[in-house]
Amino acid sequence: MSLRAIASMVLLVFLAGCAGRAPEPVATQAGDTGLDRMERLTLAANRCWFRSGDPAFARYSLAPELSSFSGRPRFLVVPKNRPEERPLLVVEGRTGTPDVSTYGPLLQGETAARIRRDIDRWSAGGETCA
Repeated sequence: MSLRAIASMVLLVFLAGCAGRAPEPVATQAGDTGLDRMERLTLAANRCWFRSGDPAFARYSLAPELSSFSGRPRFLVVPKNRPEERPLLVVEGRTGTPDVSTYGPLLQGETAARIRRDIDRWSAGGETCA
């Protein structure tokens, strides 16, 4: 057998192996990081807590941090007109899980139960305000 014939057979075997394979699915960043879920939660918090003029949140503003390279998109509730200060509430998604973590001093105050109820409702797919 000539070298050309062997090379042709190797090439045919290689191409035949590739022909039967389905393309690999591409994982999206949204599916991997919980970005879709955190976008929905951020929009709901903005609509229900801030844009509505809710007096319980009048002293605060929303600081979204959805473009997280850590795989943990989140939003912060910070003192109004002082976004550089320490967050009073952090709502954070996690890679590969539907879990949402919340922490910060606002979860110790009078709005804590409401914040938890709202986050739980929005995490489950609800869109209503309290």
